[in-house]
Amino acid sequence: MTNEIDEVDKAYIAGLFDGEGSITYKKYPERKKKGNKVNTYNCWRISMEIAMTDKSVLIWLHEVLGVGTLASKKVNGKRVDGTSYLKQWRWRCTFRDTYYVCLLIWPFAHTKLPKINKILDHYYTLQKNNIVDIRDYVRREKNV
Repeated sequence: MTNEIDEVDKAYIAGLFDGEGSITYKKYPERKKKGNKVNTYNCWRISMEIAMTDKSVLIWLHEVLGVGTLASKKVNGKRVDGTSYLKQWRWRCTFRDTYYVCLLIWPFAHTKLPKINKILDHYYTLQKNNIVDIRDYVRREKNV
């Protein structure tokens, strides 16, 4: 985690997510094998990502937020005119890091606000049950 992020940067990041970002908050069936038995469970997938061709913006985002991963994204196919697509980059974070980012950008978000609210509600419910406390999580990350 980084030091305090100023309000202008939070608003800019929220705008990036509203325009270019994707938020996943969904339960998926997942098969897990234990010994000779295979069980299917509904597992949460909570993530945020932004994919774009401007790598410098995503490097800045990664440095400011201090969470997530930055990697190149495979682009398949060609445009209608036969030219190749530009190389894309993807910044992505999952689970508690997503919660952290949602807390930062919530006051400034518009189009992604419904999913941000679901993620915040999800972790607030867990926090009430003493499963996770974001303040302790942030303090731990700052001391790493």
